[in-house]
Amino acid sequence: MNFLGHVVRFIVSALVLMVVSWIVPQFSVGGFWSALLLALVIAALGWIVEGIFGKKVTPFGRGIVGFLISALVIWIAQFIIGGVSATILGALLAALVIGIVDLFIPIGNPYEAGERHKS
Repeated sequence: MNFLGHVVRFIVSALVLMVVSWIVPQFSVGGFWSALLLALVIAALGWIVEGIFGKKVTPFGRGIVGFLISALVIWIAQFIIGGVSATILGALLAALVIGIVDLFIPIGNPYEAGERHKS
């Protein structure tokens, strides 16, 4: 994926996070720039989690472990990004809604894109 593809992916991710903050009552994002930074932090924390625990535990992984890690990453990200707040329940609900949105609008993840590019 080229640079423009990554930019578009993060912009779409930020828009999804803004919609999720509108839907989920205990999860809020201050604005577009906070949402964009949140998308970058979620991607970075996901990359770190994958590096430590492997692909089966990443936020991009499917299943209950990936879902719980997604919620944990969202909850931790609020301490890194200003304008973002989430309770534990809000992070769980946000991870659920983001997972549902990803079923219909797959954003993809940087790991699969990197693997496809190497081939």
